[in-house]
Amino acid sequence: MNRLKLMRTFSKLFIKDTFFISIGILSAAFGLESFLLPNRFIDGGVTGISLLITETTTLPLYSLILLVNLPFLLLGLKVIGKNFAIKTTIAILGLSLVLALIEFPEVTQDKLLVSVFGGFFLGAGIGLSIRGGGVLDGTEILALYLSRRMSAKIGDIIIVINIIIFLAAAYMLSVESALYSMLTYLAASKTLDFVVDGIEEYTGVTIISEASERIRKMITHKLGRGLTIYDARGGYSKNGVHNDYEVIYTVITRLEISKLNNELKKIDPNAFVVMSSINDTRGGMVKKRTI
Repeated sequence: MNRLKLMRTFSKLFIKDTFFISIGILSAAFGLESFLLPNRFIDGGVTGISLLITETTTLPLYSLILLVNLPFLLLGLKVIGKNFAIKTTIAILGLSLVLALIEFPEVTQDKLLVSVFGGFFLGAGIGLSIRGGGVLDGTEILALYLSRRMSAKIGDIIIVINIIIFLAAAYMLSVESALYSMLTYLAASKTLDFVVDGIEEYTGVTIISEASERIRKMITHKLGRGLTIYDARGGYSKNGVHNDYEVIYTVITRLEISKLNNELKKIDPNAFVVMSSINDTRGGMVKKRTI
């Protein structure tokens, strides 16, 4: 029985991952062929390098997408793992095949629309492939590897890589193309973040208040969220007395921040509140329950 349940779970995960990667491939290919490639715009990362080589040589994009990503696939196998490397290889092979076999029509020649929507479809494609367990661009694999070797932040390394790419684009294509390509990259990165994180990006909230019991009831009843209460002692006191109090910690979505703040003002306007962004959550009562 447990084996059957495990097989069902695996099948559902396989179907979900295949769906996300397939839609991601089609979205990325559409953004590349219908917007960026005909107008000589590029993106950041490995995709940007492939586009830049395509624009300055006679090599087709579908072969470059595969060749330029190949070292990063091997690096991903070493840095992240076999399962990730297999899914990423399938995703990049799929993108290369779609670019080679399917001809997408050019949608517009308006430079602003090309930058925004080319970046949108490309970013959505990369984001969907990430949700499926793979990637269509090996830049973050390289950034992760270098960050471990150089003790630098992944985001900083990605920025440096993209600065080099856009400077090369300004020299090899034109300054105007490089500037529009930067706009493409911004649109792609923001779309990628939205697709991966979704609209329910979580926020961790720590609340210190003398009215902790009323706040607890408000969070569980009005917001429908779980929470954790732990005892703490004040660390600062002029007279040497450290007060004991309760600390409330909960996780909400960014859409609920305004409601939480309004309810806190009604209960205790002087409550000490600390909020921090959370990339992902697992387990516990994170999803809103029905009251």
